[in-house]
Amino acid sequence: MTKKIKKFPKNFLWGGATSASQIEGAWDQGGKSITLTDLEPFLERKNKTDTSFVWHKTKDNYYKSLENKEGLHFPKRHGIDFFNHYKEDIALFKEMGLKIYRMSISWARIFPNGDEEKPNIEGLNFYKNVLEECKKNGLEVMVTIIHFDYPLPIMEKYPAGFADTKVQEMFIKYVKVLFDNFAKYVKYWLPVNEINIASFFPIIGLGYFPEKAANPKSFIDKQKVEALHGLFLTHARVVQLSKKYENIKVGCMVADMLIYPYDCNPINIIETMKMERMTKYFFYDVIAGGEYPGYYLRALKDASIDLNISEDDKKLLKYNSVDFISFSYYQSSTLSVTDQNEKVGGNIAGWGKNPFLKATEWGWQIDPIGIRYILTNLWERYKKPLFISENGIGVIESLDENQTVNDDYRIDYMQKHFEQIWEAIEDGVDVFGYTVWTPIDIVSAGTCEMAKRYGMIFVDYDDYHNGTGKRYKKKSFFWYKDFIKNNAL
Repeated sequence: MTKKIKKFPKNFLWGGATSASQIEGAWDQGGKSITLTDLEPFLERKNKTDTSFVWHKTKDNYYKSLENKEGLHFPKRHGIDFFNHYKEDIALFKEMGLKIYRMSISWARIFPNGDEEKPNIEGLNFYKNVLEECKKNGLEVMVTIIHFDYPLPIMEKYPAGFADTKVQEMFIKYVKVLFDNFAKYVKYWLPVNEINIASFFPIIGLGYFPEKAANPKSFIDKQKVEALHGLFLTHARVVQLSKKYENIKVGCMVADMLIYPYDCNPINIIETMKMERMTKYFFYDVIAGGEYPGYYLRALKDASIDLNISEDDKKLLKYNSVDFISFSYYQSSTLSVTDQNEKVGGNIAGWGKNPFLKATEWGWQIDPIGIRYILTNLWERYKKPLFISENGIGVIESLDENQTVNDDYRIDYMQKHFEQIWEAIEDGVDVFGYTVWTPIDIVSAGTCEMAKRYGMIFVDYDDYHNGTGKRYKKKSFFWYKDFIKNNAL
C-alpha cells in the first residue's frame, strides 16, 4: 500500500507568531513607556501546573512591582532581545521557509502616554525597520495592534479603560498612525489579541484595574460590560477605518478554549453550551456576526444592567464586521456541574480533565481533533475565511551535546494538528493560514518563564536571563522547513 499525500492549497500561509512583550526586550529604550506586562515578575512555584498566581494580580501588586523591594526579575523587560536581534531572527524565519510572520506592535512605543499629539518617531522607525526586513526576506506580515501590553500611563490616567471615549479615540488615533505608516507592508491586521480574555481578566484584556475584587469567571458586572461595549465599538471603527486603505484586511482574534460536556447528561450539555457562549461565541457573534446575541442581552437584563445600545452603535457593529476570523487553540477540556471532575491547567482558564487525552507538563490537554471541530463550527456559523493565529506546545528543553534539541514531540504535535486542518479543508472549510506559537523561544505570557519553550529555535536564556542569548535550530526547525516546502503531509 502507498501512503496518501495530503496536499494543502497552493497559497496556504504557513508561518509563525510572536508578541512584542514576549520577545522585544528594551523595555526602557527608544522612548517606550512602561507597560502592564513589564510589571509581571517571574515567581518560583511548587509545580508546573500551579497557576494560582497567574493573572490574578491587583493594582497594588503592579505598584509593588514598580517599587520592587523584593528584588524580583521581570522577564518581559528582557524578552529574547529581538529589539537588537530582529535581523538575525527574521533571517532564520526565512531560512525556515515561513510564508507569514504574525507579530505585534507595542502601543507604548508609538504613543508612550497615549494622549501625545504626535507619535514617537523612534518607535515608528523601529517597526519600519522590522517590516522592511520582513519584506526583504519575502515574509507576509500579520500585525496584532494590542497584545495584552497596555501602557501603564494610560491605565493610570483613564481608569475606566475602553468605557472612556477618550481611550477609544486614542486607540483609533494609534491605529490610524499604524495604517498610514505600515499599510504598504501589512495586509492582515488584528486589533486585539484574544479579545475574549476580557471576560476572565479585565486587567490584561481590557486595560483597566477593576474597582473591586471580583470572581474572574463572573462574566457580567457593570464595569466590565461597559468597557467591553467600548472595545467592541472601537474594534468596529478599526474595520471602518481600514476601508479607506487599499488591500487591508481586518480580522478578530479569539482564544478558542474548546469545552466538551463531561458526559451525556443533558444538564452538562446545556451548561457547556452556556459556558462556550459566554467565553467565546459571544465575542465572535458581536465582531464577526455584527450584533449582540439574545443570550447576552438576557444576561444583562437578569443582572439589571442597561447598556442603552444606540441605533448608531448597532449600525456600526452590523456594517463593520471583520473580514476574516482568527483564533488561538492549544487544548480542550470538559465541563460538569453534576459531578466533580479533576481540573486541568490551560490557556487562562482550566476546566475539567478529559480521560481520553494526554497532557503537557503544564496540564494542557493535547487534542488535535479539536482543531477540526472548531474550524468546522466557525465556518458553518459565520461563513468567513479562517486563520489559525496560535497553536503550539510548551515543553522544558535543553541543548544536547550537538547544540540542538531533538523535539520529536513537537513534530508529532504539529503533524497531528495539520492532519486535522487538512481534513477540515477537505470538508470545504475555508482556512487560509496557520502561524505556530512560536517559531522561536520566548518568555511565556502567563508564567513569565523561559523554561516553557514553544519555539523551533532555541534561545540560550534561563528564567532569570542568564545565558548567551544565542540562537540554535531544533529538529522541528528542519521538519517545518521541509513541510512548508512540500506543502503536504
